[in-house]
Amino acid sequence: MSGIKGIGALLLGGVALGCVLAAGPAKADATEDLLRQLKAKGILNQQEYNSILGRKQAEDAAATRKQEDATQAAVAAARAEAASAGDGLYVKVKDPAKGIGLQVGPVDIALSGSVNAFYVGSGKDGGNQPVALGAVGGTQDTSSVRNGLLPGFLKIDVTTTDDGVTYGGHFGLYPGINSVSYVNGANSAGAPQGLATSGIDFRQVYLTVASDAFGEFKAGRDIGLFGSEAILSDMLLLGVGATGGNQGPSNTSLGHIGTGYIYTDFQPQITYTTPDMNGFKASLGIFQPLDTVPVLGPRLTGHETPGFQGKLTYDFKSGDFGGRLFAGGLVQELSANADAGEPAGAETTAYGADVGAKLTFGDAGLLAYYYAGKGIGTTGLLYGSVAANGEARDSRGFLLQGTYTIGKFTLGGSYGASYLDLADGEAPSILVESNTSAALQARYALRKWVTVVGEFIHTEAEAHDGSDATEDVFALGTIMFF
Repeated sequence: MSGIKGIGALLLGGVALGCVLAAGPAKADATEDLLRQLKAKGILNQQEYNSILGRKQAEDAAATRKQEDATQAAVAAARAEAASAGDGLYVKVKDPAKGIGLQVGPVDIALSGSVNAFYVGSGKDGGNQPVALGAVGGTQDTSSVRNGLLPGFLKIDVTTTDDGVTYGGHFGLYPGINSVSYVNGANSAGAPQGLATSGIDFRQVYLTVASDAFGEFKAGRDIGLFGSEAILSDMLLLGVGATGGNQGPSNTSLGHIGTGYIYTDFQPQITYTTPDMNGFKASLGIFQPLDTVPVLGPRLTGHETPGFQGKLTYDFKSGDFGGRLFAGGLVQELSANADAGEPAGAETTAYGADVGAKLTFGDAGLLAYYYAGKGIGTTGLLYGSVAANGEARDSRGFLLQGTYTIGKFTLGGSYGASYLDLADGEAPSILVESNTSAALQARYALRKWVTVVGEFIHTEAEAHDGSDATEDVFALGTIMFF
């Protein structure tokens, strides 16, 4: 009997073992229940139970690892195949070192932005007189909470590379914190009243096709070439500068716009930029021609030919010394539009050139800039560029700036001036003759993204008839970039 019992136990154990080995990881609980029942009935002893259960658990773990490895290999192969095909739909987080965004298959989506707000106190000298195109607005002392030279912005860049060529679509939204009247777009005069809203300036929408071999082609709306280096190098881009009117603040202040350079603006264009040639780059573009903005003169809106702008830059670095040398220019025909009833025969050519250097030595920086032209106006492109008699006015200006960084502190000072001459045969008037501005700035990098900024700015405007206005500004605020 004992022999028969032993043979029966062996057969039953073999059957149980076969069931255990055939069972997958998902049936582990049922298999363990069967083994426990066999052990409880005395068919399996403790040693046999432990041996069979141990083998089964080891095989289950091995099967699970094999299944996980196969799954991971399949996912990696699918990703590689999708990336190779160029139309993958997988999504992964963009490398943090390259900015905020995602990579969706072969497409990079990058986000960047800025937010700022300042308290600005403005004091006038009490004897302010009206100056047309003057950088000082109003006669009363004012206080405001406003944007600085930059409004806020949110930029979205979508790019992909195919066979060494990078294709991109670029969108830039620039919302302000102050309510505006919308009389002249999102950056029109302020409207500080209840139930009013701020403006969103959708100033960038353009495409690019670029490679290291042939350079870059750009088509759409983006920053201009003439005057762009001046404003992008202006330390007041992180602050306020001249207010341009603080009673009802718009979405931007002036910085050194009109007191050192003419605003480059964001303009429709088709532009080509060469590859980097040992530090040299050249850009040339066809631009939408602009109307003249009448200031004691006519509006000219005839656009028989496009505008043209160009820029040259040279970047260099040698030890602690480095910098950028740059020069640019623009030309546009100005003519009357007979369909709009503008003065018949009014026709001239606007042209201008600028040159400058931005130098660094260790923690010190220096900027020197100069521009001159005829018919290009002042403050904004073609603002006050033509007199009532149809003659173009000459204009010129300069900006000097120095900065020094000590740890997280940056201290800076700047002085700039813009001049607008009377045209031939034009009588003296309240038309601006000069706008000048001196600025002191202190910045502290509170965190990687956030900087605290304090400024003092003294601005003067003088007219050709002797009228003048003066403004002293204190500004304190913060700006964030990401």
